[in-house]
Amino acid sequence: MSEAERTFDAQDSVCPFCGVGCQLTYVEQSGTATGTTGPVNTKGEICPKGAAAFDVVDSDDRLTQPLVREHGHLVTAPWETALDRAERQIQSVVDEHGPNAVAFFASSNCTNEENYLFQKLARTLGTNNVDNCARLCHASTVAAMQSRFGAGAMTNSLDDLREADVFLVTGANPAEQHPVAFRSYLLPAITDGTTTIHVDPRVNDTTEAADIHLPVRPGYDIPLLNAMAAVIVEEDLVDEAFLDERTEGFDVFREFVDGVDVAENAAEAGVTESDLRAAAVAYATADRAAAFTGMGMSQHHCGTDNVHALLNLALLTGNVGRRGTGVNPLRGQNNVQGAGDVGTLPDTLPGYRSVADPDDRAAVAEEWGVEPPTEPGLTEVEATHAFGEDVHAAVVFGENPVLTEPNANGVTEAFQRLDSLVVIDLFETETAQYADVVLPGSAWAEKSGTVTNTDRQVLRMRAMGEPPGDARRDLEVVAELGDRLTDHEYPTDPAAVFDELTRVSPIYAGMSYEGVGDGGQRWPFPADADSGETVLHRETFANGERTAPLVPVEHVPPADELDEGELVLTTGRVITHFNSGALTRRSGTLTRMDSGSVLQINPDDAEARGIEDGERVRVFNDRGEVTTVADVTPATRPGTVFTTFHYDDPAVNRLTGDVLDPTAKIPEYKHAAVGVERL
Repeated sequence: MSEAERTFDAQDSVCPFCGVGCQLTYVEQSGTATGTTGPVNTKGEICPKGAAAFDVVDSDDRLTQPLVREHGHLVTAPWETALDRAERQIQSVVDEHGPNAVAFFASSNCTNEENYLFQKLARTLGTNNVDNCARLCHASTVAAMQSRFGAGAMTNSLDDLREADVFLVTGANPAEQHPVAFRSYLLPAITDGTTTIHVDPRVNDTTEAADIHLPVRPGYDIPLLNAMAAVIVEEDLVDEAFLDERTEGFDVFREFVDGVDVAENAAEAGVTESDLRAAAVAYATADRAAAFTGMGMSQHHCGTDNVHALLNLALLTGNVGRRGTGVNPLRGQNNVQGAGDVGTLPDTLPGYRSVADPDDRAAVAEEWGVEPPTEPGLTEVEATHAFGEDVHAAVVFGENPVLTEPNANGVTEAFQRLDSLVVIDLFETETAQYADVVLPGSAWAEKSGTVTNTDRQVLRMRAMGEPPGDARRDLEVVAELGDRLTDHEYPTDPAAVFDELTRVSPIYAGMSYEGVGDGGQRWPFPADADSGETVLHRETFANGERTAPLVPVEHVPPADELDEGELVLTTGRVITHFNSGALTRRSGTLTRMDSGSVLQINPDDAEARGIEDGERVRVFNDRGEVTTVADVTPATRPGTVFTTFHYDDPAVNRLTGDVLDPTAKIPEYKHAAVGVERL
């Protein structure tokens, strides 16, 4: 699609990629995006992905007509034909097996309004089988923080975090994954003297700014964090006043850490005892210490326990409820936070009301005219595991689970077992290739609504143009499906949907669509408040409790045991790509910057296998194999190899395991046992 074929208005909107929420607009002369002064990027800063955001909108690969499957192939069809097919097939499954035989996959890259209507559709149809792709990244973080603090979100704002004396960054690489947040908020503080501790198996751009690097073995965060807690207690560095006033269970916890051998735990975690002790002392003695956490912590089958161990450090030292402190998950997509806020979770209604609570269901029913189901639904990965047995139809909205879910060969087989698959997307993705109906939707620059960024700011998106060809706006597509499948009417005006959301979500109750458009509003924003809360948990925690418990956390070994000669594969992002790559692999600007898929391997491990830098290698285990190029570098710790998950070739999730965290049901992406050999 050439620039001449499509025109865009220079409206301010929100970058469609990471959770920072940078504001940008269209530059007609170049056909590219430029940053504009916004609530987060206050100087108009954007990163390379933001600058290339219009490449996706104008891609020649865009779907412009609906597709339906005929004789095994997807062919174009009128909207009425495609919608009739989708309605008929889903209704047939509901009639035969009941509404719980349908699963709804929402997206953290869609607006609050779109996701809100999508989960409302699922629940008015009669199922809580609705989840979003945050299940694959931060579900364990949310589970731990929700259970202890009452809110699964950043405790602080990016702005006040600049006041911290110490940054503890665990399992995250914000320098590459959240560049504007890092360069505009964290790096100035680091330059002014904020001590930075980086816990990560690799040396990366964030490590380069750190004072202490703890190159933890993947899967051994709990021994490391428990040892830090033991040092803090042993050195009498706890905040006694905070412990007395705001915590419970310190005596039991102290007994637990008294049994921790710091040297032994450090060795188990793969770090030196001296560096671990230095990190613990620096964190505990700071007036204000802020922790950041990412998928390196959360994507484990013990991810919830990992985050519990981190929360213990904040509670021991009184680093909660003040500016420049707290525990702050860095979100990956532009609306990860919002997708959870508006209820695209199998056990949670909008505003984190519980599906199991009669009062919460009644409050939602008062607005909807129908009570949501009482039993929690299946998570995304659980639903995929049930395809062909308990789940017979799925609606996938703006995500690509065939490529992003673990044990991808098994996922492909699971999608083939469905009676019906409806996909709403911009492209014929790897998932859409298995669909019976594909409905072409709208890109970020073609939609209006709101998203909620990583520090709880609700921000406005504004449509700059129309979808191409016969593609339609996502909100209209979801509303049409809802009208057809249920007895309810679904509004298509984003302002009306947002207004309804504020009536069912207490944390958004005081917001308005106009107020968000004037510069953003942050939750919690109660109905009787003048503004939202910047720092959570000041006097009480979000659950209304004055105190939070200290929780002893036992180490849980990784699910994959290493056989002789095997290495640990861990995965992550690079600055030029975004999640499954369904969007960014179609960006000419980013592709030109991209060096392609590589496997980072330590020189010692490469030498032992006769692998030279730049050679093609085979990476394999019982689940599958991929081939890629070796990048021999000391940046990756011995025994660990690293690659990205952005590509369809190689599709690295053929190798990752689908053992789930028992609480958050998140898979273990960050520790897969693999063999590596030269080709």
